[in-house]
Amino acid sequence: MLVEVQSWPYAFPESQDFPKWDQRGNVSGRLLVKERYISDDYISAKGAYVGLASPGDIGSWQRESKNYQFWAKADDDGYFCISNIRTGDYNVYAWVPGFIGDYKYDVVVTITEGSDIDIGDLVYEPPRDGPTLWEIGIPDRSAAEFYVPDPNPKYINKLYVNHPDKFRQYGLWERYAELYPDKDLIFTVGVSDYTKDWFFAQVTRKKDDNTYQGTTWQIKFQLSNVNKNSTYKLRLALASATFSELQVRVNDPKVNHPLFSSGLIGRDNSIARHGIHGLYWLYNVDISGAKFVEGDNTIFLTQARGNNPFLAIMYDYIRLEGPPIFNKKI
Repeated sequence: MLVEVQSWPYAFPESQDFPKWDQRGNVSGRLLVKERYISDDYISAKGAYVGLASPGDIGSWQRESKNYQFWAKADDDGYFCISNIRTGDYNVYAWVPGFIGDYKYDVVVTITEGSDIDIGDLVYEPPRDGPTLWEIGIPDRSAAEFYVPDPNPKYINKLYVNHPDKFRQYGLWERYAELYPDKDLIFTVGVSDYTKDWFFAQVTRKKDDNTYQGTTWQIKFQLSNVNKNSTYKLRLALASATFSELQVRVNDPKVNHPLFSSGLIGRDNSIARHGIHGLYWLYNVDISGAKFVEGDNTIFLTQARGNNPFLAIMYDYIRLEGPPIFNKKI
């Protein structure tokens, strides 16, 4: 297999649609991260996924399916090399494990036959307004770090017994109602452990009449010294969504109009396909300080759509940021 990988692109195809290795080009460079609330220095984009795809918006490579893409993984110092690229115009895209959001290099890169382009140092500034008040999960575009239950004994796939990919077992969506028969999930910051107390997917709940309804999860946390005149930021990174609608309410679950609604999103079907991620979504929700109180607060996350067991959201990472600190070094 390794011999075949290193032999690509092959020399034997005679089609003009398959350029030989010397008719392609290469791109290299280094990706750095600038995150002023973590470090005053640049951070190496260790393990970043860097790729060339058709020119488009940030993150458009996820949905672009008609043209070619070429990707590589950066080393520990953020250096990358993408080889054997077909001629044409591309944007450079990237995402970095450990940081939310997507990177795009705004300059169009033109690949010609035999070109070897060094684009130098690129700097990604992830979305960030203020200091982290609390966070849930790991920003890696996967829900694998959350609680994945053991399967119903009737449905066990023996190929995945004692396997790290527990999520590949059939019927895990049904375990949610068994674990939370009367009330939906409640996560208390500073007390709960997301590896044990955050179900890997916000699925629907099956009712007695065999219909399904959406669910509302709660994140409980404490705040001191609330700045009523400032804006807080809730970052919601989703690893997957299937015909879902995510609604956000703060301290009042019954208010008619949510503070935020995603609208109908997603067609991944990751739950039914026993996956742990699909397309990535990132929502940045402004929350007025006036909506918070000193002491106990609750954020309500509602997946509002029902109808079947596979309408669901998988969270990647959630973070609440406080108001900006303007004297923080940049």
